[in-house]
Amino acid sequence: MSQTQPTTPFGRRPLSLAMMAAQAAAKACPEEAASHKWRTFRNLTEAKQRLGLGDRALAVLSALLSFHPETALTPGADLVVFPSNRELSVRAHGPSPTTLRRALSQLVEAGLVIRRDSPNGKRYARRGEGGQIEQAFGFDLSPLVARAGEFEALAAEVRAAAKARALLREEISLLRRDIGKIVAFARETGLGGAWDGLEAELLAAGAMPPRSAGHAVLAGIAEELRTLRAAVDKCLAESLEFQKTDASESQTGCHHQSSKPESFQNLEGDLRGQEDGIAAPGTASVVPMNRALPLRLVLEACPDLAPYARRGIETWRDFLGAAAVARASLGIAVPAWNAAVEAMGEEQAAIVVAAILQRGPAIAAPGAYLRDLSEKARMGRFSVWPMVMALWRARQDNAGREVGGSPMPGPLSGPALSLRFKPAVGHP
Repeated sequence: MSQTQPTTPFGRRPLSLAMMAAQAAAKACPEEAASHKWRTFRNLTEAKQRLGLGDRALAVLSALLSFHPETALTPGADLVVFPSNRELSVRAHGPSPTTLRRALSQLVEAGLVIRRDSPNGKRYARRGEGGQIEQAFGFDLSPLVARAGEFEALAAEVRAAAKARALLREEISLLRRDIGKIVAFARETGLGGAWDGLEAELLAAGAMPPRSAGHAVLAGIAEELRTLRAAVDKCLAESLEFQKTDASESQTGCHHQSSKPESFQNLEGDLRGQEDGIAAPGTASVVPMNRALPLRLVLEACPDLAPYARRGIETWRDFLGAAAVARASLGIAVPAWNAAVEAMGEEQAAIVVAAILQRGPAIAAPGAYLRDLSEKARMGRFSVWPMVMALWRARQDNAGREVGGSPMPGPLSGPALSLRFKPAVGHP
């Protein structure tokens, strides 16, 4: 004889549309359907706000799932669990009876379980001769199997929304940092531009949004900061381009003239390139202090400056722009830089910055070192030629030892820069 399956709750509990919808979904569930109960429970936990579930309801649902012996849930009569309130409360971490009843009602109204109440409202199972359960009264877990795909899709949507919010927060943080530091760099280096207005816009954008901010709020702030970042990049590019143009127009007349020109003579080879690099044997000429250095020679002596250029160094304009960035990274203040430009010219001051960068940790205080060289240049006791040639010779010697099998030495020490330049027979 077939057993009648109850569809209405016991006592004064009314039948609701949610109960009828859950029962219809359970009836429509294919017999071959199956779901992993703990994976389904995890999806429900992630999508709890979309389903209107509280933490207590999830704890009670976890307890109900623990009464089912199998991990895989499949449609059938064995999906009805019938724990007593006492046992259910123990496995749900001890809620009060009122809280337990409220959590069960929440699960029923959400369509996650179905009440299969007995005639007297008790929960129990009737077994046959072989010990198999013929009929059980309690809570039917069939909706968890029938709606497993729906719960998985909801959880995926929640994860995607959380990831989108996290990415927006990350972008907002990076944009705020980049804009703030670029404005600070521009002011420190004395670049011209509407930096006050850009800083005011950054302050008007407000602080970092709270964790509770929704996607729409974060998207609006991110779009505002993207527009501001584009304006900052444009202003920076225009300022650097103006500075490079100004430097190229004035570099021919800014070199400091030596107060002792009689002690120097012209270099025979001019060191302009490899094609001009052969000097007459036995020539005892030296380099004048005010002679312009070939850009190629400076780059060979100070290759560490190249990464500071945005698009490589092909002209003196590119070199001056890279030196401006390197100067800021070395912590050389604007007054020290202005004093160096006044004493030795902008091109030679930039070469000194490149040499300081090349020496690395050997220069403990780059700003003080640059001020000392500026003072010597004012008195006619300093030229960039010996400094660059010492670095160039040291690199050539290191390269020769490396080819011969010796290891590359560490950063150049102070005495290496004090070598006096003696012209070589041929320029590489």
